[in-house]
Amino acid sequence: PPSLFKYKMVKHNNMVPNAHFHKKWQQSSRGPLKVRVALDQASKKKSRRVKRAAKAAALAPAPLNKLRPAVHAQTQRYNAKVRLGRGFSIAELKAAGLTATYARTIGIAVDPRRQNKSEEAKQVNVDRLKAFLASIVVFDKKKSAAAVAEATQFKGALQPITKAAPAVELADVEVPDVSAFIQMRKARVETKIAGQRYALAERKKKE
Repeated sequence: PPSLFKYKMVKHNNMVPNAHFHKKWQQSSRGPLKVRVALDQASKKKSRRVKRAAKAAALAPAPLNKLRPAVHAQTQRYNAKVRLGRGFSIAELKAAGLTATYARTIGIAVDPRRQNKSEEAKQVNVDRLKAFLASIVVFDKKKSAAAVAEATQFKGALQPITKAAPAVELADVEVPDVSAFIQMRKARVETKIAGQRYALAERKKKE
């Protein structure tokens, strides 16, 4: 006889087929369904890459990425983590001998809303700025066009935050003469058979 079920049962312990393929995507009495598809994912990936390349070519020889400060993550749970922030504060730029207007022209990100909460964190970013100023070369496009054409563009993050690898120290492990595990195991056995020994001792007294 024909099966009473529309779908054939799957083998093994798999999910029961319950697919819905009757959605009306086009215009209907209910209106079009707002279904978002990613059929242009491959073309969007290419267009983003082309835009990045065009932006890098327009900024050349200046790097595509800007210099970011080292900040601590928010909340008590993550404040031990150090990551790249949005931009340097005005106090950090002033300590490094820069202005916000000039810093933006040489590839330094500026965040005027950011406030420094500690001198230690401020000094870390001031040192980053000074190291950056010591490593860059500022060209005058009108006077040194040939040097600008020969310069190479830096790619990647500027002064990325490097996490030091934890030091591994090899040492001999001292093995104690008395094992705590064996002591606990013996004590557990002694406790388990204490009642039997007591009953045996009472029986011998009666005899």
